[in-house]
Amino acid sequence: MSGQPTSKVPGKERSNRVVAAACLAFFASMIGMAYAAVPLYAMFCQITGYGGTTQRVEQYSDRVLDRTITVRFDANVSGGLPWDFQPLQRDVTMKIGETTQIGYKARNLFDTPTNGRASFNVTPEMAGAYFNKVECFCFTDTTLKPGETLDMPVVFYVDPDIADVPELKDLKTITLSYTFFPIEGEKPVAVAPGAEDGKATANSTGG
Repeated sequence: MSGQPTSKVPGKERSNRVVAAACLAFFASMIGMAYAAVPLYAMFCQITGYGGTTQRVEQYSDRVLDRTITVRFDANVSGGLPWDFQPLQRDVTMKIGETTQIGYKARNLFDTPTNGRASFNVTPEMAGAYFNKVECFCFTDTTLKPGETLDMPVVFYVDPDIADVPELKDLKTITLSYTFFPIEGEKPVAVAPGAEDGKATANSTGG
């Protein structure tokens, strides 16, 4: 009869609640995975050397091979950061396993303090797993005052195990490349007033 109230089915309501809860849990897990993807990928690269990611170690090599390798140094600035950024030397030839220190130099070309953070990679990419840095300035927030110059050392060695890798056993040259970016949230600057060349452009040794 049309005048009677429609009764609800308890089993159907429970089923709807279960489906809604499952959808909500799935949505929350997808958000969590998205946030976790970046640090997990970074950890994966750090462990495996994937994508030319170098290894960070706290001790020097205890084995040096009677074989040399040349490491070249590249420097770049991106995102309109008004810095002059250069390696202090273009390359160094060293024995595999020998701990070596080189340096980079950055100068703020702008008339206000600016902040940057460096990322890096090694080529060929497979060599990243055998390029061990004892000291570096990567992923560290750096603030330079107007006109300030900062020397940034890098201490590293090439793992002797690289000689046992068939694809790398005859490798003669590795390139270590750093790129400085403005820290997220800071407005990039395309032109720095008072810069010697009138521009705040990327600087590179040419790799």
